Amino acid sequence: ALLPYCPTALLPFPSAMNDQPPVSREDELLEQASQAGTLGKAAIYTRLSGPGWLQGAITLGGGSLAGALYLGVIMGFQMMWLQPLAMILGVIMLSAISYVTLSTGERPFQTLKSHISPVLAWGWLIAAMMANIVWSLPQFALGTAAVQQNLIPSLNTDTGKIVIAVSLLIAACIVVWFYNSGSWGIRLFEIILKAMVGIVVFSFFGVVAALTYTGALNWGEIFAGFIPDLRFLFEPVPVLADQIAQTGEFSDWWTSRVAGIQKDRIITAFATAVGINMTFLLPYSMLRKGWGVRHRGLAIFDLSIGLIVPFVLATGCVVIAAASQFHGQTADVMSIVQSGDENAKEVKEYYGYVDERIKQANPEISDTEVAAARESLPEADKQVAAMLAGRDNFALAETLKPLVGTTIAQKLFGIGVLGMALSTIIILMLINGFAFCEMIDVPAEGMMHRIGSFVPAIGVLGPFVWGKAAPALATPTSVIGGAMLPIAYVSFLLLMNSRRALGDSLPTGGKRIFWNELRIIATVVAGFASAWGLAGKQMYGFPIGNVALGCLVVLLVLGVVGFLGKQSEHARESAG
Repeated sequence: ALLPYCPTALLPFPSAMNDQPPVSREDELLEQASQAGTLGKAAIYTRLSGPGWLQGAITLGGGSLAGALYLGVIMGFQMMWLQPLAMILGVIMLSAISYVTLSTGERPFQTLKSHISPVLAWGWLIAAMMANIVWSLPQFALGTAAVQQNLIPSLNTDTGKIVIAVSLLIAACIVVWFYNSGSWGIRLFEIILKAMVGIVVFSFFGVVAALTYTGALNWGEIFAGFIPDLRFLFEPVPVLADQIAQTGEFSDWWTSRVAGIQKDRIITAFATAVGINMTFLLPYSMLRKGWGVRHRGLAIFDLSIGLIVPFVLATGCVVIAAASQFHGQTADVMSIVQSGDENAKEVKEYYGYVDERIKQANPEISDTEVAAARESLPEADKQVAAMLAGRDNFALAETLKPLVGTTIAQKLFGIGVLGMALSTIIILMLINGFAFCEMIDVPAEGMMHRIGSFVPAIGVLGPFVWGKAAPALATPTSVIGGAMLPIAYVSFLLLMNSRRALGDSLPTGGKRIFWNELRIIATVVAGFASAWGLAGKQMYGFPIGNVALGCLVVLLVLGVVGFLGKQSEHARESAG
């Protein structure tokens, strides 16, 4: 369940989604489940589960790995509650998507367009395609960095970067091209990818067990991190705050700067729990499996056990491992700085923060003078900069050292990250093929699906656009992906309250009130995260974040107005 999603399950995509295959055996088991007790029903549902486990596997990719690692490095155990909460809220909304899909038996894009708002339907589809393209960039960069830094250091050259990136692209394109064939070679390739990802995921479980055995973990502190403390959304965590207090007159500047960095890490971790492209994938995987109205209870159970449990366990172990070895630590960074390795990620980020601090004191200083002033910076400021410096794949692989030692840790981490990157690239490409076929209203198969799938191949530019800061690419892309999520949340919140779309399947009474409350909370939290992540973001001095936020608000308002109009129209038709 912790392994990557097998894209073959989605292909070939049937042209008539309402034609469900015979499921007599499933009907029999579902009938047994309806009459069984709690444990008996859980056992039967576990046997029949599927799409929820697939969702759990796709979300355990390079993005969630990077998000959890950097959350642990910067914020320690203080945000242990964040990713579980994000996943629970995501499952609440995914449950709505599954309910609508299984009740109508229709492709959700068509349901949205016909019964809610064409604006929201197209916004959802376009946002999912944008997320596929944007997320492909860091996946190529992560895969390239894994080979250069962990697996084959001799390829850590400009030429090697080209060779690796192009090889990833060729491998992904070959797999996507031949998925319709269902050949044994593709199945073997999937098994290899699953094994690669499984190695690193289970390794982090082993790391936590090893650290616990040696007494290196304070479980009281870890469990305390599961209790939300909203202060740390806006202010530095205690370890950083204590060090910042020693910087004297520049403590306010450091406080603001660190709060901004923490914000990006939080958005990254939140957005990688449930992305908008996952909301596009789930309904199609359920329809492809032949599920219908009778599977609605199974779908909620499937999502709860298959998505929440593996994601929370895996990301929790990654956060614990990273926090225990890097949070508040400076010795490893200062050692690399003193070695004079100007190309190391830690050195570049360390000097980046140091130079910002120097320019804060003297805005008119030249770049040459900045370099000369680095050594004279107070030690307290240097320590803060070192605590904030990101770690590259080589350093992050050291989190596995307590389990297997340095040499094997590097290879295991590299194999796992490479597997995560390549499998995620393939999945993003296949999902984009579905979205592309919906956009042009053709069956998601054959040449049109392949053409749509190849669009995210532009991600091959990732390693060249952002350079060696490959794991950190998860931050800007997650901010973008998280900003799009409210489109899906609002769309399916409205669908769950549409008599026109659901007919007699519309929930009523206390059940409707209860689920509406949960979904409104999930939508509000997603909206807050989107606005918080976009507000103030700039690109080359242009307030792109505020512009994007304004466009998002207009889109959602138009969608709600369209929904109200269709509801009124339906009421008039019913009255007439």
